[in-house]
Amino acid sequence: MKPIKIIKNRSDIGAGTRGADLGVDAIEIAAINKGNNYFSKFEFVDVDTENESIYNKENNSFAKRIDSVFQQCQRVSNPVKVAIQENMLPIVLSGDHSSALGSISGVKAAFHQKRVGVLWIDAHADLHSPYTSPSGNIHGMPLAAALSEDNLDFQQNEVSRTTSELWDRMKNIAIPEQKLHYEDLIFFGVRDTEAPEESLIEKNNVKNYTVSEMRFRGFDTCLEEAIAKLANCDVIYISFDVDSMDCDLISYGTGTPVAKGFDKEEVIHIIDAFIKTKKVVCFEIVEVNPLLDLKGNVMAETAFEVLDHVTKTFQTEGM
Repeated sequence: MKPIKIIKNRSDIGAGTRGADLGVDAIEIAAINKGNNYFSKFEFVDVDTENESIYNKENNSFAKRIDSVFQQCQRVSNPVKVAIQENMLPIVLSGDHSSALGSISGVKAAFHQKRVGVLWIDAHADLHSPYTSPSGNIHGMPLAAALSEDNLDFQQNEVSRTTSELWDRMKNIAIPEQKLHYEDLIFFGVRDTEAPEESLIEKNNVKNYTVSEMRFRGFDTCLEEAIAKLANCDVIYISFDVDSMDCDLISYGTGTPVAKGFDKEEVIHIIDAFIKTKKVVCFEIVEVNPLLDLKGNVMAETAFEVLDHVTKTFQTEGM
């Protein structure tokens, strides 16, 4: 069993709604309220943030605060890489989902010659670029950056030279190359997408295991198939966005809630199955926003229950 290192990234500058920067602390409070000493068990590192950039005058609405998000993803990539190099398992707790680019980049830098698979448990595909994004929020772009994807066939935004250059730098964080290939990406629960993303998913034959498909075909059947799809990957990174869960069933405590998602046990089932392959080298939880939680701290409590369970699976059946 590899020792675990918690990486706390309290940044929400890639999101369109403020408050995800408080998600890490909300998860810790959930543990305390359950009488669980989880956060005293493991080494941790606090990643510096620049959430104050939210007050900066906006110069480009197609990639909001891209300079700060670029810096933040760099900050995340390094402790992920170092933890792996120290033969530890990094568990990343982040605010908004733009951080995933940093995590994937850190994994790829640590396993430069190896093939990296990505499990994306999310209501959204996050395949936009500054050229296609309808919102300009970079938490909808991390996979595109990891894939070095501009998707100019669906360009709708005239992007400034500065933004274009920063976007290219984002694609080259940690090591100057593409971090991920489409055939090594699998979606779980994606159900809120736009045409530019849908075109990439179809064109590149990316498998999305929808909630309805998994319930109809059976989770074990789908998971065996998904594991086989990533059989050629040497290592796997799992990103769990809490909006993959059903907001009506769980909570609206996330920036972009979407109905008809997974329940907590289904998410755990998915993550556990991949941990048991002994290929998972990094796990991340994102987008808990306690300011939007109408039920108190339920989203963070649910996220902590997932975190606590899968950590035990890592300890007993992981690498």
